Amino acid sequence: MFGFKKLYKKSYSQCGEDLIVYRILSLIGITDPKYLDIGATDPVHLNNTFFFYEKGCKGVNIEADPYLFKKLVAKRPRDINLNIGITAHNTSLSFYVMTSRKLNTFSRETAERYASYGNQKIESILKIDVATINEIVRKYFQPKPNFVSLDAEGLDMEILKCFDFKRFRPEVFCIETLTYTENNSETKITDIIDYMKSVDYIAHSDTYINTIFVDQKSWKKRGKNQTI
Repeated sequence: MFGFKKLYKKSYSQCGEDLIVYRILSLIGITDPKYLDIGATDPVHLNNTFFFYEKGCKGVNIEADPYLFKKLVAKRPRDINLNIGITAHNTSLSFYVMTSRKLNTFSRETAERYASYGNQKIESILKIDVATINEIVRKYFQPKPNFVSLDAEGLDMEILKCFDFKRFRPEVFCIETLTYTENNSETKITDIIDYMKSVDYIAHSDTYINTIFVDQKSWKKRGKNQTI
């Protein structure tokens, strides 16, 4: 009816971020992207990389929660799924499992803030191994991922500051840049936006919850006949 099915692309992200990333990658000539999903949570629902997996692409999913990790392994067998966290150092850290598992975090401060709103509790504290983002990129990508989805609940800035942008230049990042609250007092995390701009990434799109960044050089080299 109305030819709608021919035009329709299904999004699995929270606000259509996967479709925006797909469009960007298409414009810069990447048709089979490799992805790194940090804080993957659910393998399909509200997931920024399942759209690409469904198209036959492959990548690496990072999920520290053992319960959520099992779901990733079952649903995303072509991917490399790692039951670890990403921080600044290789070690093991306390991992705070919240009532809503999508809010799990390695940050005690963040966990306690979430709990203070009243609807969340720290259900358990696990000891989880963590690795650095550069170690994961070196080990699993040749030479780099094309798309990085980052949602580390309070540790995003720490991870970005450790990333070796001189050695690895993913074309696209999708990063959560909105604080979580339960009283409509959320704010944009402008430090992340400013930092990404300082390492020569363009803030291409913003869905309020997430900001999508594109490597400036890659964006300038997009097809001359392509319309934005």
